[in-house]
Amino acid sequence: MTYVEVPGQKVPIRMWADPRGVEDAAMGQLRNVASLPWIKGLAVMPDVHYGKGATVGSVIAMQGAVCPAAVGVDIGCGMSAVKTSLTASDLPGDLSRLRSRIERAIPVGRGLHDEPVDPHGTHGFATAGWDDLWNRFGRLAESVKHRESRARRQIGTLGSGNHYIEVNIGHDDAVWLTLHSGSRNIGKELADHHIGVAQGLPHNQGLVDRDLAVFVSDTPQMAAYRRDLYWAQEYARYNRSIMMGLLKDVVRKEFKKAGVTFVQEISCHHNYVAEERYDGMDLLVTRKGAIRAGGGDLGIIPGSMGTGSYIVRGLGNAAAFNSASHGAGRRMSRNAAKRRFSTRDLEEQTRGVECRKDSGVVDEIPGAYKPIEQVMERQTDLVEVVTKLRQVVCVKG
Repeated sequence: MTYVEVPGQKVPIRMWADPRGVEDAAMGQLRNVASLPWIKGLAVMPDVHYGKGATVGSVIAMQGAVCPAAVGVDIGCGMSAVKTSLTASDLPGDLSRLRSRIERAIPVGRGLHDEPVDPHGTHGFATAGWDDLWNRFGRLAESVKHRESRARRQIGTLGSGNHYIEVNIGHDDAVWLTLHSGSRNIGKELADHHIGVAQGLPHNQGLVDRDLAVFVSDTPQMAAYRRDLYWAQEYARYNRSIMMGLLKDVVRKEFKKAGVTFVQEISCHHNYVAEERYDGMDLLVTRKGAIRAGGGDLGIIPGSMGTGSYIVRGLGNAAAFNSASHGAGRRMSRNAAKRRFSTRDLEEQTRGVECRKDSGVVDEIPGAYKPIEQVMERQTDLVEVVTKLRQVVCVKG
């Protein structure tokens, strides 16, 4: 499919989604973004839906400005995946023990490690830059200075909501490990701090939506935000890397006789800012609920708890600022899902997946999300499918 262009005040809104199927609140957010003085382009992914502060599934390209609410409060949230040497035939019929071992090794929900994880002792974890990450902690916003101990113990933990750890089987019967998480509480506190700062700046007082308050180049506020933003994005990447190392350890121990090996890890942010160049302009590109899909880039597009995921390769579509969707995208709010669905519905929709099936995760039921196959069909000019995965284990907080 190619995109549909909807008129906007400053730039057209390029949509890889049917505008008629997007809720009015989300379309209103997109029109507001398209009216910002600094906007140079806006691309909308097929998993688009209303989001707090800014639309989920939006790619916003601005010159000399960045909107912290358009990144979101989970700075650097994203996905990691790795293919193993195991095949479906290596897995036992009962996967409950494997799920339990994963849950013991990796804290979920609000959990954190009793002691910080030693990255040098976590198999498969790249330690380059680790010391520098923590040496820079003291230069972050004053409001988080007291959080270092907690941040150290939270790195390598899952969180809750739509975050998860999965064991998957690919179309060739290969076993894959995937996980979804971000910058945990430290990222949220940094985001909240800077969103508040931006909303108080004079140049943002006349905006149509105060959530779209921006920082502008060559100001101390912009410098401070970019310093903290890039730190949190790096923290999120390390968080996923440590979790993947812990997950690999669990799998090695569970399948000792198989002598498990792993291929190189795929990792991609989907809530972040990057400096990129388009049409001869140096731009700050914000992806909220979108992955980079430059030519040859490998990425991960998940569905929901019971609908499978995709490993994809980017096609480098500049009209979409080299982007693609970050998942299926919600089609109803969490509260609406809780009202509509029961634990019996959850059991039915996650049949065949070893996972929680209690009231605490009903808001994550597959029926609360858009059909992932339809989302993929709308972005054939953005990515090509490398592998389709189906879940057999799903760990949630």
